[in-house]
Amino acid sequence: MMKVTPILAISFPWDRVVSQGLRIALIIGLAFISYLIIHRAVPKLIRTALFRGQGERLEEEVAKRADTLSHVLVRTGAVAIIIMIVFMVLAELGINITPILAGAGIAGIALGLGAQSLVKDIITGFFIIIENQYGKGDVVRVAGIAGLVEDINLRRTVLRDLDGIVHSIPNGEITTSSNFTRDWSRVNLNIPIAYKEDIDHVIQVLNRVGEELAKDEVFGLLITEPPQVLRVDNFAESSIEIKMLGTTKPIRQWDVMGELRKRIKKAFDEEGIEIPYPHRVVIDRSQ
Repeated sequence: MMKVTPILAISFPWDRVVSQGLRIALIIGLAFISYLIIHRAVPKLIRTALFRGQGERLEEEVAKRADTLSHVLVRTGAVAIIIMIVFMVLAELGINITPILAGAGIAGIALGLGAQSLVKDIITGFFIIIENQYGKGDVVRVAGIAGLVEDINLRRTVLRDLDGIVHSIPNGEITTSSNFTRDWSRVNLNIPIAYKEDIDHVIQVLNRVGEELAKDEVFGLLITEPPQVLRVDNFAESSIEIKMLGTTKPIRQWDVMGELRKRIKKAFDEEGIEIPYPHRVVIDRSQ
């Protein structure tokens, strides 16, 4: 009688794969939802908190601070979510993450010892943001470089100067930060006039030009205090320098100063007031 050899059936654990896949998809889905909540809720909460306690600060300044804080917190939250997803998915796949965590701890110690500059960057960046030394949209000078702040995070600050050059500066290199546009900005001009001019008359003309500029339909909206003469500032080699000061909305001082210079030149031409410039005398000894 012939024996029939049974064929071993290899069963694939479809139920386990499907169940595991669904759990991983659920983890990723919840992480994505968490990121969307952070991305939308954090800026609103920060704006609400800052605008509630803004006091006399300008709305534009509070908005810039809110944008900076939101940008940093959302990025930090996104990194934390990604790290959590990786470990949860690895655990779901049955991979023991304890050695990974232990290795990460050892690597972290080694990295901390070898990357002190990175730690310094992060700590400095943290205090820059918390203390609101500057934020996106401000014009600052840091590490000897001046420009518009295009981005800032815990590690570095990105500036773009007037030549369009983008500078990426590690926060650890920043020991002093100078903010040209915090809350308000300053018009600060030294106007040279010839020694022969009547100073009182010149001061009267300069104050009139400053008042007229403050009443202008366009530039008046940028000015909070009209540019006025502060003092006779210097007896220079070929001129007397008169200092004018005024106050503008943040980052608008250069627009106002450009228009003020133009109007002062026109007023001086009309009044016959001389703006001195270097003269060179050439003696021809050939004759």
